Amino acid sequence: QVQLVESGGGLVQAGGSLRLSCAASGRAFSTSVMAWFRQAPGKEREFVAGFNWIGIIKQYADSAKGRFTISRDNSKNTLSLQTSGLRPEDTAVYYCAARRGTQIMVAPDEYEYWGQGTQVTVSS
Repeated sequence: QVQLVESGGGLVQAGGSLRLSCAASGRAFSTSVMAWFRQAPGKEREFVAGFNWIGIIKQYADSAKGRFTISRDNSKNTLSLQTSGLRPEDTAVYYCAARRGTQIMVAPDEYEYWGQGTQVTVSS
């Protein structure tokens, strides 16, 4: 079992930045693929960025490339998403997710564990 708790969301002006964190508990953290997803009102949940279990491979959605950076610290059981250059269209609830295995998957259904989410609102 893996328990995930996100933090770091908030209200920011366009062009600003936020650092989202995900605290994980459970022995499986170091062997899971970790990822960030987001869901805007009226839209489906979408993949933002992922990190494989070894910590070598990172994958980003096109919308996140060059603006967001995902990182994980197995020793502290934390996953982070550093965002910059935020846009109003980045407004969403951001979720931390984890799955067993070694492949980063972009479909939400592939992830077994989810946090409650943290709201990010970007004003224009």
